[in-house]
Order: sequence, then C-alpha cells, then structure tokens
Amino acid sequence: MNSDKPIVQIRGLCKKFSKVIALDKADLDIYPGCIVGLLGANGAGKSTLLRHIIGLYLPDSGQCSTFDCEAEKLGPRELGRIGYVHQEGELLEWMKVRQLIRYVAAYYPNWNMELEQRYIAEFDISINSRVGKLSPGERQKLAILLAIGFDPELLILDEPASALDPVARANFLNLMLEIIQDETRAIIISSHILSDVEKIMNRTVIMKKGRIICDSDFDELLEKYCRIRISIGGGKLPENLPFTDIINSQQGDGQVIFTIRNTPKETIEQLAEKLKCEIEIQPLPFEEIYRIEVS
Repeated sequence: MNSDKPIVQIRGLCKKFSKVIALDKADLDIYPGCIVGLLGANGAGKSTLLRHIIGLYLPDSGQCSTFDCEAEKLGPRELGRIGYVHQEGELLEWMKVRQLIRYVAAYYPNWNMELEQRYIAEFDISINSRVGKLSPGERQKLAILLAIGFDPELLILDEPASALDPVARANFLNLMLEIIQDETRAIIISSHILSDVEKIMNRTVIMKKGRIICDSDFDELLEKYCRIRISIGGGKLPENLPFTDIINSQQGDGQVIFTIRNTPKETIEQLAEKLKCEIEIQPLPFEEIYRIEVS
C-alpha cells in the first residue's frame, strides 16, 4: 500500500430489511493497493455492504464514507472515481454494443481508448451486436469493460466472473492483477468462486449473517493454519500430545493427523523433536480454511 489513508472507511454499519438484519455493526477499511476478496454465503451481506460504499443504500446506523465523503452525500466527483459491476447489471438493451460503449465513454474525459480496444480484442466483444441479444457471459464482459474503461480508483465487482467461461475468467483475473499495479487503486471482488479469488486477492474479508467474521492479510490467513502428520516408526504415540488449538484430528496405525492453527512451524517441530516423532507439515487449502472460518 502506498497510503495510510483508506479509500473506504466503515464503522458500526447496520442495515435491516424488515426483520432481516443485513449488516450487523460492520467495520472495514479499504486501502489503495489492495485486492480485497469479499467472501461469504448467499445472504451474508456482501452486496448490501458494497451498495453502501457507493451510496445506493443508506445506513440505519453507523457510518460509511468513500473518498472522505459520507455515503448519502456522494456526488458526481466521487462517483466518477468508482467503477461498479453488480450481479443484476442493467444495460441499455436497445443499443448496439459499440453505441453503448461510446455513450458511457462520453461521460469520462479520461476514458482509456487503448484499454478499450485491447479488451474488445482479448475478450472477443461483438461490438455490432444488440445489447439485448447478448448471452449472460457476453453481457458480463461488456459490463466489466464499462466499469474499468475510465481507469477508476476504486473498482467494485459483485460476482463479476460468474457467467464467464474458463478462458474469459483467466483473462479477467490477469487483467485485475494488471490494474492493481497502479497502487493508487483498490479493487473489491465479491465472489463465491473461491479458486478464482484466491489467485489474485491480497486481503480476505469473510462475512456471515451480516457480520464481518474475518478481515486478514491473505498470506497471514494461509499461515495461520496447517495440517501435520506425526508418526513413530513401529512405536506407539503418547496418549496426550502437547498441541493446542487443534481443529480436528485422526489417529491410528501409529500416526496422528492434526489440523491446527495459530502454532508456528518452529514450535511444531520442537514439540515433535521432544516426542522423538517424525513430522510432516502441509499447508491447508484455502477452501478448507474458508470452511473453518465460517463454521
């Protein structure tokens, strides 16, 4: 990050729809230079949180500011710095693709024509097609182009790759990595495709029932967990092994397998040496880490 000042600052954010609590005292800072993976099950509050950031929803209580401006006061100056792709993206159906691109580009003096042309070629955008005739994947490609074409400082993507084929998804992820090379920008990606998000995010935010239950540097989150296999060749393992914060374990045939957290590798190796055990330490796949965090 190249700045100590957050682009987005959220404190104690609460939102209710009828009797449903969509956001429950959420706190979050988004800094330049970050690709934030916003994760959680359907109904966890991800889209509600994103819509507060751009002022589509106003808080029942708490605060949400973007570019130092409260959500309800966001104007053209602030909104012109934000690119947004949402799940139910509505586009002008009657226009041709090239007409819609020019229509949107006209609002942005800094529209990046070089990026537009490259994106059209790489993502095989059919510019002469009618928008209303596009497939879901083609519509999503177009929506992403319209959101990134003016080089926004904050790019918000709500399930951006859900309708893309594998090749288009790979190209999209590479594009996100390229965009974030400008460390004055930030990207927030809400997605249920964990395998995609983990390839590019450097920060992980997990939501459950309107609450933020995990807000961590991605590498630190990976290092928090590991799986260890301990065995004694031909011998018998002690009944009480000196490990703490064990999430689950399997024991038998002279070996035990632990999933463990918050224990440095050096500590594990020292304990195994005292027990005169053979030890194998493996990283835990992110999908398993995610399941543990939301359980």
